[in-house]
Amino acid sequence: MKDGPGTILVGIDGSTSSLRAAAYATGLARRQGSKLVALYVRTRPSALLPLADTGGAVATVLDTQDAVERELRTMFVERLADLDLDAHLVVRTGEPYAEIVDAAHELRADAIVVGRSTQALHRIAGSLGSKLMRCGRWPVTVVP
Repeated sequence: MKDGPGTILVGIDGSTSSLRAAAYATGLARRQGSKLVALYVRTRPSALLPLADTGGAVATVLDTQDAVERELRTMFVERLADLDLDAHLVVRTGEPYAEIVDAAHELRADAIVVGRSTQALHRIAGSLGSKLMRCGRWPVTVVP
């Protein structure tokens, strides 16, 4: 019998804090013998953006998300290949909070790890980590 989470879900987006969260979750999963699922959520450009886009902003957003996804896949394979760890990278498109909640339900996650938001607006409106904590369904760790 194992004492600790069976499945740990970590949200990653390529930011420094999300990469710290991934490192923390990886160590936790290794120590606990847990399954690790890293979730990258690609956001959809606003539906109105193509109407006003004269400079290729939509293409730039999509190219940036493609680059982040490639980088995460490469890091995931290179860094976790040597570890004896049941780890998977999942990529979804949508709103990060909703996709993390859906993935946590589907995977029957026992814990969620996310990085701290660096956006000033989130201090007022609420960050992803605080929304997940208010949801109250899983233990949430927010890594600075």
